[in-house]
Amino acid sequence: MNCIQARFNSLLSHNTDGSCPPPQLTAQLASKLIDRLSNMRLFAHAYPLLSNLTHGRVLPSELLDFAWRHELQGLSLHLLDGEANSLSNMNPKQLQAFSDKAAKLGLDVHLEISSTRKEDVDQVIAIARAIGTRNIRVYSRYEGHLSRVMAQIESDLRYLAEQADLHDLYFDFEQHEELKSAEIARLLQRLDHPRLHALFDFGNMINACEQPMPALQQLAPHIRQVHMKGVRVVPEQNGFGHYGVLQGSVEDHLPSARMVFELLMLGEHQPQVIAFILEQENHYIAPAFRQSDEAADPFIDYREMSETALPPGYCVERMMAEEHQWANNQIRYVRDLLSELKVLAQLTLGE
Repeated sequence: MNCIQARFNSLLSHNTDGSCPPPQLTAQLASKLIDRLSNMRLFAHAYPLLSNLTHGRVLPSELLDFAWRHELQGLSLHLLDGEANSLSNMNPKQLQAFSDKAAKLGLDVHLEISSTRKEDVDQVIAIARAIGTRNIRVYSRYEGHLSRVMAQIESDLRYLAEQADLHDLYFDFEQHEELKSAEIARLLQRLDHPRLHALFDFGNMINACEQPMPALQQLAPHIRQVHMKGVRVVPEQNGFGHYGVLQGSVEDHLPSARMVFELLMLGEHQPQVIAFILEQENHYIAPAFRQSDEAADPFIDYREMSETALPPGYCVERMMAEEHQWANNQIRYVRDLLSELKVLAQLTLGE
């Protein structure tokens, strides 16, 4: 084994269990990797600056400036981020100004809601049409036995499919801590609609009692968007919760490099993933939702929308200041990782 392959193996094996060794970095694979890296679309996300948005220190339109300064390709923004200043509270003139600014800066905007309910979907569609975006992230928050929850989600997704066709939109369903990847894949396979896909989050499968790489493999045919973040896995009862940490730090238990590589390579002739979204969630706490010894039709608890409480020892001012550092930290880590992958591929072709 040469030193290039050895470094490639080391990079892609970090935090994996070794059950799926990295592929041989052949000239053909290196060429495809370089092509995928050159076409990779990195997006900012609102969550890394959530405290700043909540307290009015940063406005949604200023997130566009953040994305532009860091030479990202777009911004993914929840409809409610920014409270009174959020997109959901903007009038038509303000929405047009937001859209015009994004266009002027050459940025794509993707929207997010934490629901699949009709009233919430109708609201996000109206705003998507007002600002000219076509891509919307959704996830469900129903309580009840899994069979009932799955039936309700399927009904919701059928409505989403109708609206997607009607308004030229795409909806990406996120695996958001309570559903397993195979369950989401079955839903999407059953509907088999070209405008319904999945958003893969780097850490949310932990709470559904899954491991990152098997979860990615289960959902791979459907993944269209990605949330990247760092996670420390926390054992709880007969399952696992997770604690948000800086991506790539020593506390990060996720196989980030391997997931990035596998997601980059999805799609035979062109990239399958249209947006790699930087969702640093430092200090976010998420409890276990699924258990290893659960019943065949387990009860799914209701979950609130995601939020990060002030960590011990933090005041609001400190949290707002450090959020900027953490967001910059993630961009630096991801770009360093992408740079190393590119160098290894170029060296392989040079040989």
